[in-house]
Amino acid sequence: MKNIGWDTYELFLKVARHGGLSGAAGVTGLSPATIGRRMLELEGGVGRPLFLRSRTGYQLTPEGAVLFEQVQEMEGAARRIDAWQQESASPLVRIACGTWLAWWLARHHTRLQTAEENLRIDMFIAERRASLAHRESDIGIRAFEPEEGNLAARRLGEVAYAAYRSREADTSGRGRWLAVAEEEAISAYLRYPHEHQAGAITVTVNRPRSLRDLVIAGAGIAVLPCFVGDNDVRLERVGEEITALRHTQWIVMNNDDRHRREIRTVVDRITELVCSHVDLFAGRRPASTG
Repeated sequence: MKNIGWDTYELFLKVARHGGLSGAAGVTGLSPATIGRRMLELEGGVGRPLFLRSRTGYQLTPEGAVLFEQVQEMEGAARRIDAWQQESASPLVRIACGTWLAWWLARHHTRLQTAEENLRIDMFIAERRASLAHRESDIGIRAFEPEEGNLAARRLGEVAYAAYRSREADTSGRGRWLAVAEEEAISAYLRYPHEHQAGAITVTVNRPRSLRDLVIAGAGIAVLPCFVGDNDVRLERVGEEITALRHTQWIVMNNDDRHRREIRTVVDRITELVCSHVDLFAGRRPASTG
């Protein structure tokens, strides 16, 4: 077998993860034609077919799946070497989490990163599931225990939800509901108004972060995590906790990377921060004054 460089294996990972040439081109800047040629060269180099090609994309063959697993191990080793080289520089920790956990972490940022230490943090904020299996992020916060075998997890506790309105809103507007647009309502709490109050929705937005601002302004009622709504004296609950939305929260990391010093440090700090407010997250502080 001819000598194959790591850059070719990295490209193979991107094609496999993104399901074809176009997806890989979008993250590498290379043309689909160039990537296609290099995948043919890789197959020639290893002497085995790696992809099933169709108009809908590239799918790994059984041989390709074996190589994919092996190259992921190479990638993990390469990341550990890179982290070791950068220990004297500024290590980067990438955190993937939803809108409101990101809001909470931002409010307590000095608990995650001190001014004295040489540490960089990158936060990817989205309602979609945090994926770490392919190392898109180093740390993820999820609403369920991971099933992937290569991920480690810590239980952070429970998260409760309730409907909230402004304490000072005109009572004439208290039957109005606020929601994230249906096509953006990925999480269960975002779907709740569409499933239970569809006829009363008067304002929709495309980002959950705007719901709290609208409630404070007196625009109507919105479903929020209790650690957001109960922590603001300007808001009050409408009824009891919505128990159907309660879920357990997990912090997850890749097994190969979880012992890296900077990742372990940030994981410990997030765990301590969330667990120190366990009652607030679980909705047991409805009368909180912040």
